[in-house]
Amino acid sequence: MSAAAIDAKAFPLPSIALNPWLIAIVVALASFMEVLDTTIANVALPYIAGGMGVSQDEASWVVTTYLVSNAIILTISSYLAKMLGRKTFFLTCLGIFTVSSILCGFAPNLNALLLFRILQGLGGGGMVPVAQSILADAFPPAKRGQAFAVFGVAVVVAPVVGPTLGGWLSDNLSWHWCFLINGPVGAFAIALIAAVLPAKKEAPNRQDTGFDIIGFMLVATFLGAVEVMLDRGLEDDWFASPFIVTFAVICGSAFVLMIPWEMTRRNPMIDLRMVATRQFGACFLVMLATGAILLATTQFLPQLVQQDFGYTATWAGLVLSPGGLVTMTMMFVVGRLAARVQPKYLIVAGALVIAVAMYDMTSVYADLGFWFMARSRMLLGVGLPLIFVPIMAASYDGVPPDKTDQTSALINAARNTGGSIGVSLVSNVLTHREQFHQSRLVEQVTPSSLQYQDTLQQVTNFFAAQGSSLARAHSQAIQWIGQQVQNQASFLSYMDAFWVLMLISLSAVPLALTLRKVKLGRPVRAGH
Repeated sequence: MSAAAIDAKAFPLPSIALNPWLIAIVVALASFMEVLDTTIANVALPYIAGGMGVSQDEASWVVTTYLVSNAIILTISSYLAKMLGRKTFFLTCLGIFTVSSILCGFAPNLNALLLFRILQGLGGGGMVPVAQSILADAFPPAKRGQAFAVFGVAVVVAPVVGPTLGGWLSDNLSWHWCFLINGPVGAFAIALIAAVLPAKKEAPNRQDTGFDIIGFMLVATFLGAVEVMLDRGLEDDWFASPFIVTFAVICGSAFVLMIPWEMTRRNPMIDLRMVATRQFGACFLVMLATGAILLATTQFLPQLVQQDFGYTATWAGLVLSPGGLVTMTMMFVVGRLAARVQPKYLIVAGALVIAVAMYDMTSVYADLGFWFMARSRMLLGVGLPLIFVPIMAASYDGVPPDKTDQTSALINAARNTGGSIGVSLVSNVLTHREQFHQSRLVEQVTPSSLQYQDTLQQVTNFFAAQGSSLARAHSQAIQWIGQQVQNQASFLSYMDAFWVLMLISLSAVPLALTLRKVKLGRPVRAGH
């Protein structure tokens, strides 16, 4: 029996008379929109705060509410996809996402915007795992690497495009367009998916009809509380805040109750036994690390160039753009490599490339130009696809067809949670290490120091030569020295943050080596 015949038997999809690559493109388009919204609003927060007359701290709930609702819907997406059918569920999620995006753009006040962002997160969160399930079933194992490369362009490039697009829209139009832009794109995607995506007929199984309501509540509470803690912890001073302590107790309680409950259910909401296996457990942890690096670098590299190099929001986003182009190219290269090279070796190579990119960024200082930042991002763009494509293919290895939805939900929960962990971790490193470095640098800036006196005199003479009076020039010199201390402390804290991300990347190497070998197939051209 030929390999093609075996694949057709093992992965029956009667409606794939259609070109599966067309299906891959349309579901990737919808996923691109959803992932884009995890970062596009970040750069618009100052504009939202100013436009609605609220503090930036209040406006930051626009991001938090989306992440929390996104995490909650992930837990139930597998059940709903089986109950409604993947096509119906996918179109429903896309419709909710599109309509709520338009409502966000026209929100009259912050409360309305937060409500619509919750709806947007609920709609968007269900799309990505179902998109992965559709691809896993539409393509046999030999072709999955290339299929996930198309999907990977959406998931990895979208967070890169988000700050650029959000910055440009906010600078040149208004923050409303960060949400309104989803309207026409969403309508186009709905029409395409309705026409192209086949409705997969599930065989009825009475054992799968029970809904694990207690499991859903426990898992959703745990993930939602984790997201709130990670997103709000630094701003609310972590465990010095009763708010964070309350959510920590809720999170811990839900976790303690969730483990025995889900482990003893015949049809659990989330199959935790999968996470305990060597293959899927390693994939889950590597995806946590990948999500942490992707989201942390995407958020903090633009922040670095805006804060310490004076870039506009648009130019800060453009720093990421060359890396996005490299990532898109590498996705298809890795898609073909995945058919010839074991996933474990690709992941190791990707982790090492990312570690080199992060090490390169530990030499950041004030005189660096645009292309140093862009080059480091391009190197990161080489490494991320080397992890992302094979880890998705490896995570489905040995998973029965009725578990693909569970696999998708767990892998996406790992990516989202990892992203939140990465952003929270780097935020804390930057805040605490900047304070540490500033206190150490200030110790060296003493009026009795000859070096300080010499520097003060030179800078005073400079400002005096610019036309300032001697007294004003002296005051300006003191301010300039203070600013230099603060800038240097900021650079040192970013160096520490990039060291941490480098170590996170290296942690994926031993995990990848635990993966078993998977059956490889020769790459097949699209349409064949």
